[in-house]
Amino acid sequence: MTIREITEKNEHLILSDKAAFADSTKGREFPVEPCDLRTDYQRDRDKIIHSKSFRRLKHKTQVFIIPDEDHFRTRLTHTLEVSQIARTIGRGLRLNEDLIEAISLGHDLGHTPFGHSGERALQKLNPEGFEHNVHSLRIVDRLENGCGLNLTYEVRDGLLNHRTNCMPETYEGRVVRIADKIAYINHDIDDALRSGMISHDDLPKRAVTVLGDNNGKRINTLVNDLVLNNLQFTPEVKEAMDELRAFMFERVYNEKSILEEEVKVHKLIGELYSYYKAFPDKIPGAQRLDNIDSIDRLVTDYIAGMTDEYAINTFEKLFLPKPYKKDKK
Repeated sequence: MTIREITEKNEHLILSDKAAFADSTKGREFPVEPCDLRTDYQRDRDKIIHSKSFRRLKHKTQVFIIPDEDHFRTRLTHTLEVSQIARTIGRGLRLNEDLIEAISLGHDLGHTPFGHSGERALQKLNPEGFEHNVHSLRIVDRLENGCGLNLTYEVRDGLLNHRTNCMPETYEGRVVRIADKIAYINHDIDDALRSGMISHDDLPKRAVTVLGDNNGKRINTLVNDLVLNNLQFTPEVKEAMDELRAFMFERVYNEKSILEEEVKVHKLIGELYSYYKAFPDKIPGAQRLDNIDSIDRLVTDYIAGMTDEYAINTFEKLFLPKPYKKDKK
């Protein structure tokens, strides 16, 4: 018996009957030989971690664009916090942590530069629209390595359906969906406090009383409430979390200075989009992409993959004047 087979057998002994068992996966689009060491979900986690799309998350915005200090969250640190919270919930409910980790680490691969501001820009520019969760699936199915990562059905379902208005098939996917919200509400509060945009006294008093007066206490309350109530919040805790979320939209996400920066993001991405739509041959590797759906999709794929800094540098290179430099002979 291989180590993988032992792990799969142990899952049936340890995990809840609601868990997604690795030996019961619906499989991959292209079948592969089983690994002697790792289950299918463990392999998917490793594929995501080693992908270029995952590495680029370290230079993509969470909320604050181009922060001027090192301690603000990026899309990568957000992803890691989601993974930590989701795995803790999953362990408490005896679900499959490997599947949870794979979905968590891949759930934001499709995010654009400049966070949701970039996403909204591409939504307006592409006639077919743009949603980062749908693009995450496109990355793992097709774009990464030029042929996709060939992930299991359950991981792909979790990536596609991690947003609030969706519902994954597996309980593991549902854990990630909730953990994503827990993570971003609380770490965005922490970043907003660090920026000076809000103060502790601004936070809704009742929500603070129910959940806690700092980031760690609030996450602990939310996670414990979910585990003890089988992946549901008690009414009091849910109301407090919803109140915090509404506060963040009012005071941070829709704050004037944030929206002013979004105007600049739309201008930058709009100019890049127009340029590459007019000159698609300028997109690196474009000549190697077969069966592209449309020029709009080609341009969207390229811009969505950019990091904040790469997008800014590309804009400067294409549209800002440079001093003349005599060629050296």
